[in-house]
Amino acid sequence: MADTQTEGRAVWLGTDNFIECIMSNAVPTADSLRHFLQLQDLSTDELLYVLERAKLIKDKFKRYEPHRPLHDRTLAMVFEKASTRTRVSFEAGMYQMGGSVIHLTTTDSQLGRSEPIEDTARVVSRMVDIVMIRTFEQTRLETFAAHSRVPVINGLTNEFHPCQILADVFTYIEARGSLTGKIVAWVGDANNMAYTWIQAAELLGFTLHVSTPTGYVLQQKRLSSVKTGVVKEFADPHEACKGAHLVTTDVWTSMGYESENEERRTAFADWCVDQDMMAQATPEALFMHCLPAHRGEEVAAAVIDGPQSVVWDEVENRLHVQKALMEFLLLGRLS
Repeated sequence: MADTQTEGRAVWLGTDNFIECIMSNAVPTADSLRHFLQLQDLSTDELLYVLERAKLIKDKFKRYEPHRPLHDRTLAMVFEKASTRTRVSFEAGMYQMGGSVIHLTTTDSQLGRSEPIEDTARVVSRMVDIVMIRTFEQTRLETFAAHSRVPVINGLTNEFHPCQILADVFTYIEARGSLTGKIVAWVGDANNMAYTWIQAAELLGFTLHVSTPTGYVLQQKRLSSVKTGVVKEFADPHEACKGAHLVTTDVWTSMGYESENEERRTAFADWCVDQDMMAQATPEALFMHCLPAHRGEEVAAAVIDGPQSVVWDEVENRLHVQKALMEFLLLGRLS
C-alpha cells in the first residue's frame, strides 16, 4: 500500500493487484495519483485493460445489470469549451456507476473571474474524487493536474482528445477485432484528433495514413519522438485511403478557429470523405467521425449515413470507455 497523507478522502488501488483502500482521511500521494491527460498516459497493457473493462461494463449495461463501483464518489466536470457528447457521456456514466456529478463552466465558477487555475485545482480537488476538464491549451489542463489531489481527465484540449480515441479504438475492436497491423486513414485537419490517433498507433501497433491540405499539415516538431513508420503522410487523400481498414475525419474548422472558416472551406474542398474515397479502402473498412458532422463538407451524407459508418456506435461507446477509465483511475485494476 502506498503512503497516504491525512486530509481529504479518496479510494485508490495499487498498480499490480486489487488492493482496495478506503480511509476516511486519506488521499493518494503524488506517486500513486494517476491522471489521463493524453492517451500515452496509459501503457499498452493498461489501455487494453481499460478497453476490456469497457466491454464488461457495456455488457452489463445492455443486460440492465447494475454496476456501481463508484458509489459515493463525486465527479466534477469543468467546461471551458461547449459540449454535448462529453457532458452527457461523463454525467450519465458517473450516475450509472453510483456516483454523483458537479457541472462547472466559466460563467458559474471563479474560473471566469480570473482565479488562478492552480487555486481552482486546489479547491475543487479537496471536495471531489475525480475531475474531467474540457478546455483550450493542454498546458492549462496540465497546470490544473499538477495542483490537483485527485485524478484529472482530459475531456478535450486543442492538442489532444484521448477519450474520443478510446471510444473509436473500442468501436473498431468491437466490430472488426484488433487494430494491430492494420491501416487507419486520417483525412482532413491535423488537429487534436489526428495527434491522438498517432499516439494510438504507437500504443497498438498500427499504421496511420494522414492526408491534410497544404498549410494544415502535421507539425514536424510534434512528430520528432514518433517511431519511424508509424505515420505516413500523403498529399492525395485517395492515396491515403488505399488499403485502409478504417477511414476517419473531423470538421474542417475546430472550436476556436471559427474566424478561418471560409478560408478552410476553400483549402479543404478536396478532402471530403466521399464514396470514391471509401472505395479506395478495404471492402470491410469502417468510417468514423467524432461529431458534430457537416454533411457535404468533411464527409458526404452517403458515407456518414451509409453501411460502413459506425459513428453512432462511437457516440454510445464514449459512455462505456469513460466509465471504465474513471473506474481504473479511482480503483486501479479489478480482478
